[in-house]
Amino acid sequence: MSKGIRNILLATAFAALLIPARAVDPAKVPARYKWDLTVIYPNDAAWKQAKEALEAKSAGIEKFKGTLGSSAKQLKAGLDFFFSVQEELSRLGAYASQKSDLNVGDASAMEMRQAMGPLEAEISAKMAWVNPEILLIPDKKIAAFLKEEPGLGIYKPVLDDIIRMKPHTLSPDGEKLMADATLMKDTPEMVYTLFSDAEIPRASVVLSNGETVKLDAAAYTNYRGSSNRWDREHVFSAFFGNLDQFRGTFGAMLNGECKKDWFNAKARGYKSCLASALAKPNIPVEVYANLLKNVHKNLPTLYRYLKLRQRMMNLPDLRYSDLYASVVKEVDATYTPEQAEDLVLKALAPLGDDYVKTLKAGYDDRWVDLYPYDGKHSGAYSNCAAYGVHPFMLLNFNGTYEDVSTLAHESGHSMHSYYSNETQPFPTCDYTIFVAEVASTFNENLLNHYMLEHTSDDAMKLFLLGSYVDNIRQTLFRQAQFAEFELKIHELTEKGEPLTGDRLNEVYKNILDEYYGTKQGITVIDPVCYSEWAYIPHFYYNFYVFTYATSITASTALSQMVIEGKPGAVEHYRKFLTLGNSMPPIEELKVAGVDLTTDAPFDTTIKAMNGAMDQMEAILDRMQKKK
Repeated sequence: MSKGIRNILLATAFAALLIPARAVDPAKVPARYKWDLTVIYPNDAAWKQAKEALEAKSAGIEKFKGTLGSSAKQLKAGLDFFFSVQEELSRLGAYASQKSDLNVGDASAMEMRQAMGPLEAEISAKMAWVNPEILLIPDKKIAAFLKEEPGLGIYKPVLDDIIRMKPHTLSPDGEKLMADATLMKDTPEMVYTLFSDAEIPRASVVLSNGETVKLDAAAYTNYRGSSNRWDREHVFSAFFGNLDQFRGTFGAMLNGECKKDWFNAKARGYKSCLASALAKPNIPVEVYANLLKNVHKNLPTLYRYLKLRQRMMNLPDLRYSDLYASVVKEVDATYTPEQAEDLVLKALAPLGDDYVKTLKAGYDDRWVDLYPYDGKHSGAYSNCAAYGVHPFMLLNFNGTYEDVSTLAHESGHSMHSYYSNETQPFPTCDYTIFVAEVASTFNENLLNHYMLEHTSDDAMKLFLLGSYVDNIRQTLFRQAQFAEFELKIHELTEKGEPLTGDRLNEVYKNILDEYYGTKQGITVIDPVCYSEWAYIPHFYYNFYVFTYATSITASTALSQMVIEGKPGAVEHYRKFLTLGNSMPPIEELKVAGVDLTTDAPFDTTIKAMNGAMDQMEAILDRMQKKK
């Protein structure tokens, strides 16, 4: 009976997390822009005391063994106890991880963070018998218990989910074995992270200005978007050429990851790795298939964008290494934190006064740790793992428009968590990762719309539209590209075929060629880029990346309804924010107003993308006439 990982949500795709921000002196940052973690625990000593208390309390899990089916009262008592353990475990993890993120060099905070892994595994093993025992209770008896004991009502979604998973739940001994195995399940990912982040020899490249750059992942992220095409090409060639030299090693790691996933699937009686991965969050396999079908159907729209990018960059041809360079000169605009908050709050006004007032109060009440400084975790996220405490947003704000957009994004996550926690009890408050990126990208869309509505400057409009379209390109098409690769390599594993580096290059090549239209002459791809798969850590996350693509599809459709003033659109969306995981995620999105088993949300997203490109081309034509 696992709650899983509570809401620690990334702002953007993984690459963005590597971009360094300009550090400030934390001593000079006003308290309003710093977290106050004392609302979780007063101090580290209180955290350690709570951890020790939880370790002692968890010994009491065993006392309920063999009793859950004896009465409705006893089943409720057991569930109350189990979830109280989970709630405290989640709170401990939130404090430790956030304390560490404020100073990654703080050894004491890192020890606290690392101590959570063994504790989580230990408690998971202690609870391994719970679901199998509940499954021994006849369904009719559970139904009678629910009528007899009103307090059990909050656990009905949990009980329904346990019963749904009955065909794939093992015996108590089997579940304990699977729980114990979690201690080694992360080995492929850990080896990958260690090798790719620390131990792999780094290639160096001499840029056109004579500067020599050692290409770690952060440097690659920075320089791949260079305005100098010669530099971009050489950065790509050196970085991916270096990965390609080690494709055999990277292939062995990914082969181990896929074999682990296949073992877990077979152990629980699933026919495929995909079915196993989507079962726990209760997502129909057809949703994954529908995503890939619709992406392939709309590849002509991606091709249109790639041709538009080539036109805007004034290039004789478009290369894969040109995809990260800005097509529009970033507008010369900077924003103070107060201006950023004001823009976000105004953009989100369609969601109602309550939404805006709550978020404004959150900004004032230190929900956000805003500024970058030495030792602070890079990137951005929202964490609401401490139930009963407000959400926490981590940003690294430098005053760019991208930072304003990131604030809107993380505010979406945080307000989703806020309304879910305010409405749902702890057992059903934690919405699934499948819907997690909907509220965040929804807010980005409203911000983009507000900015476009309140500017008459063509350069600014072109920048906003270009950012909007490229975000769809990267989040829908690129993440679907990754999802298709992940599916194909798991299917090869299920057939008993080994995943060597050469084979992975071949699979990735075929997908890239189709997505970027190499046969149609749309994009030129250097063969070293076929080792890009070795750069993507998300392939160790067990069918995670597709949720980026489905989320932006859902959020685009929903935000369009709100922008167009469709009756009930705001009310339905606000209802969705309160649901937590009280129903299957597909059904939650239907409450909001979208059905991802159909083509409609994809059609709306592609229409919005084409509409933005229509506006961009009109602006470009207008600018060209003025020359």
